Amino acid sequence: MYHYTDGGLRNVWLANGYEIKKTPFGDAVTFHDGDRLTQAICQALNEKIGVLTGVELRYIRSGGMGLSQPALGKLMGIDGQSIARWEKSGKVPRWADKLVRLLYAAHAQGNEPICRVMDRIKTVERIVKQRIVVQEKRGHWTPTSEPIDDQAVLA
Repeated sequence: MYHYTDGGLRNVWLANGYEIKKTPFGDAVTFHDGDRLTQAICQALNEKIGVLTGVELRYIRSGGMGLSQPALGKLMGIDGQSIARWEKSGKVPRWADKLVRLLYAAHAQGNEPICRVMDRIKTVERIVKQRIVVQEKRGHWTPTSEPIDDQAVLA
């Protein structure tokens, strides 16, 4: 069995699905289908008894949902510093534990409204400057967002 410690996890062991290879720099480990491995670990963490630890919260947030601390904070209606504090201290409030588990489960099951909101938060986080362009076609207005080119603004 292989002790899987990615992301600081200490309680995960792999029975199979990995290979240890010799390299000139020492042993290297490769994992079969890393994305599904991450999903399986997140699912197990989400179903575990007891409050998530800070490390487990970080693993679900980053690996399972692909969110930054500020993005998860926005989704939960709090600031990203609270998320950072919980992850560092390991003290996750029970209400936050329940909400993160619910959000992860909805995301993992493909809940369309939750996935759309998460995708939108990720997009907004990537686009610091954007403009909204609204276009009318046959009496229907359709908004789109596009990044602002700093050079075009200066011209």
